[in-house]
Amino acid sequence: MEPAAVTASASADGGAFLEFVDYAISVITSSGGDGSESPGAGPAPARPPWGWTVAQVLKSCRAYSSGVTAAILLSDLFQSWTEQRKSLTAKTKVEVTSLLNTRSKRRRLPRTVTIDSIHEKNFLSPKSVLEAVVIDVFVLPGTNIYMLTLGDMWSTSTIDLYLHRRYYNYIGQHCILKKGREVVLTGCCLRTAVVEGSGHARILPTEYMVILLDEEQDEDAMLLAAQFCTYSFSSMMEEKSRNDVVYSFYARIEKIETLEPFGCTERKQIVLVDNDDEKIKFILWGEQVSLANLFSVGSMLALDSPYISNFAHNNHEEPQELCLEYGSATQVYLVPIAQHEEQVFLTPTQVRSQGPRLSCAPVDNMASQVTLPRDLHGAVDFSKYPFRAYVSDLHGKMVGVSLFGTVTSVCKVSTSGSTFYLEIEDATGVVLTKLIFTGHWSLGRVGVGHMVYISGLTCSLNKINILEVSWSEKEPGSLFVNLSLLPALLNSTCLHNISLLSDLPHSANRTHICRVRLDHIDCDSLKLSLFHNLCGYVVDELPDGLQCSFCKVACQNGCTPGFQLHLTIADDSEKVFAWCVGQTAVEFLQISPDEYMELPEDEQAMYLFTLQNESFTVAIANTSKRVDGYAENAEALPVWEITRALRCE
Repeated sequence: MEPAAVTASASADGGAFLEFVDYAISVITSSGGDGSESPGAGPAPARPPWGWTVAQVLKSCRAYSSGVTAAILLSDLFQSWTEQRKSLTAKTKVEVTSLLNTRSKRRRLPRTVTIDSIHEKNFLSPKSVLEAVVIDVFVLPGTNIYMLTLGDMWSTSTIDLYLHRRYYNYIGQHCILKKGREVVLTGCCLRTAVVEGSGHARILPTEYMVILLDEEQDEDAMLLAAQFCTYSFSSMMEEKSRNDVVYSFYARIEKIETLEPFGCTERKQIVLVDNDDEKIKFILWGEQVSLANLFSVGSMLALDSPYISNFAHNNHEEPQELCLEYGSATQVYLVPIAQHEEQVFLTPTQVRSQGPRLSCAPVDNMASQVTLPRDLHGAVDFSKYPFRAYVSDLHGKMVGVSLFGTVTSVCKVSTSGSTFYLEIEDATGVVLTKLIFTGHWSLGRVGVGHMVYISGLTCSLNKINILEVSWSEKEPGSLFVNLSLLPALLNSTCLHNISLLSDLPHSANRTHICRVRLDHIDCDSLKLSLFHNLCGYVVDELPDGLQCSFCKVACQNGCTPGFQLHLTIADDSEKVFAWCVGQTAVEFLQISPDEYMELPEDEQAMYLFTLQNESFTVAIANTSKRVDGYAENAEALPVWEITRALRCE
């Protein structure tokens, strides 16, 4: 099914691609669902987030570089969205939720797997996290082995766990580990062998289980008050009493950090802050580091009988400060941080851009606002925002923001090897974005005029109330896709409209798809250069070696020969003088740089002449604001860059 029924007009900067995104959202939204609700959490969301939809379409485009149809994209989208909604409509949630009562919402932990997926794959990674509630506690017949039957909020089935013996003291009528108790666990392995004549899977014992507490429940509040509010971190500073007292602490998780390995042993540290604002490090060693996957910044940690040690910063230093460690007698309880929410009003830009699509919202005062979660610092998380955010909508205290627009400048921060600045423009304005990489630049070639999608942006106000927008490669949800270089964009008729070359000056702020013929090319238009593999920019030859003109990093072994090509393309409406580099130039020339250089000069000229009047589908972008290193004199480059080319058979 092609999206002929799309009623929204083409976006000024996204063309048919964004038309399709809006169309897909309307199709998924109108498909409704089973109408089931998540008890205590309201109905499952009927409209997929705009950023999620764009990311899913781009994921399919990357998977099918030879092209996709509307039917393939809609099928992939619908399947992914159904899986998302399925987690909110599982049958056993009624039983599980009745055990959980109406406890505060909290974020799902990274690496969390569902019980349904464990049964489906018949596999459970030791690094996975299981967030569960105890459905039943029983003794395995004929043994003294305790078992827990676990369920979760996202599954229709349950699973049995062999309880590790370090938790046996917490079993009993008046003990804390009983029906209705929430737990999180990791370091699990699955036993799939036949047990007592049945073949159902069970989880083998793990010592890495954390019992969750709720301060609003009387039983839990009494436990915390009686056992964990006696000592502060300053209580153990005197060495005389330290060895004679069994300490229990209650503190907030401020940071979770990975330390350098100590020898060959992995380490993580949890920075804890108690009620007196005293700080101490809780160190995890070796296999214990998986425990950190069960914690979240801002949550309260109740530590019973931690091992008190001295902390060495690295392999060569003497132990310096006191720290806590996870010992054989240590028990960990967690009071998870609640997920706070905030009502966000749609801006006039968003209302106008959605047009009649907003009619799907209820006709009341909620039609102009949505509810989004807030993080620990009070910033609103826009990763689940149902509509497109524009540059003009950005303000302080926003995280998880997605933008779609055109690059107007890109450069490296001279003082840093991993920080760059990128300007993005859409129909409402331009924003300067700070890109922070874990190592070197990793986004491939990005140039002025390229059409990009970026998610995971953070917006904040500095001390003088100037908006600062940043993006960090290591943050969850961070994504950057250069649509102008995406092969599937040329190969997928549902994602582009064909433009005439005469249309280019009238909408120069986006990438156009055109069908053209090669009008003119000669030897003087062609230059061979070295290109940096990481970023696609020209490599400069300096006295002390090769250096990327963009990244400014040495790249003796990380560069490849390639073409810089000037050419004239034409269709029935216009001729345009343009340029291209790298793989796009190879697509035009249909020969590799090495093969071309092996030809004698007269044969090179003859070969180029035979290419004239060949037909191509091209992606072409306006680079008039360019200041880059593709040529010694940037003015020598034409305004139009051909970013992708596909020869028409």
